[in-house]
Formats: sequence, C-alpha cells, structure tokens
Amino acid sequence: MRGKLALRVGLVILAVMLCGTLSPESPAQAQSSSAAPSLYKRLGGYDVIAVVTDDFLGRLAADKQMSRFFVGVSADSLRKLRQHVVDQLCEASGGPCYYFGRSMKTVHAGLGITESDWQITVKHLTATMDKFKVPDKERNEILTLFASLKSDIVEKS
Repeated sequence: MRGKLALRVGLVILAVMLCGTLSPESPAQAQSSSAAPSLYKRLGGYDVIAVVTDDFLGRLAADKQMSRFFVGVSADSLRKLRQHVVDQLCEASGGPCYYFGRSMKTVHAGLGITESDWQITVKHLTATMDKFKVPDKERNEILTLFASLKSDIVEKS
C-alpha cells in the first residue's frame, strides 16, 4: 500500500513538473531526423518511456520536499496525470503520441515551485537516466527538453 501511494504521489509530481506543451520537432528537425532515428526510437519507444517515467516518478514520490504538491490528489487523477506525462514525453521525443494537456504556465501557475524544487527534480531525472544507462547524446537531449520548460515552471528563486 505504501509503495502504491508513493508511486501515485510521484506520478502527480512528474505531471505537475512536466505537463504542458513541450515543443515538438520543427519541420527542419523532422526532415533532418528522417536520416537518423528519432530520440523516441533511440530511447526504445513507448514502453521504455513509460518504465523510465514510472521510475522517475517513484523517486520524486519518495522525496520529502516534493510530496507537498500532491496532498489529497485522487488515484484516478494520478493515473491521468501519469498518462499525460508519458504522452508528452513520447510526442516531444518524436514518437507517435499526442499530448492534449494544458500549457506549462497554466499547469504550474500558483504552485510556488522553487529553484530548489527544480534542482531536486533534475537530480532525480539524472538518477533515473543513470539507472537505465541512457547514453550521453540522449541524456543531453532529454535534459535540453527538460530545461526548456523551466521558465514556465519555476516561480520562486
């Protein structure tokens, strides 16, 4: 039961931190990526993105500082948010998914997410990538995507 609650909390945390609009590939990027496999394919596709997301969320759920964002969130809402995160990452990495959630600014408005919260999230994302031995090229692309969201997420220094 405790593990399920931790996973639920983690799912909400990642959703709160990531749900919004990640920029999909531009037409120029899409053309150049036809010669090389997309980040989505290089990561291993949908199932791998889902497993990695779950690990990342589990790490966030176990973090005392981050859990304050998810008090009182229902299991159904957590499942929906988790799916939004997977779809968003799938789409942003060049996969066949579509993200239908709200914008980053809208999702995070008023949450008071701090620079410290951001740094903890990056630390957990890096630990997840370490666990799954994500190669440097893909790691850098993921971190670049993630960093592009910061200005819409962090509200306080």
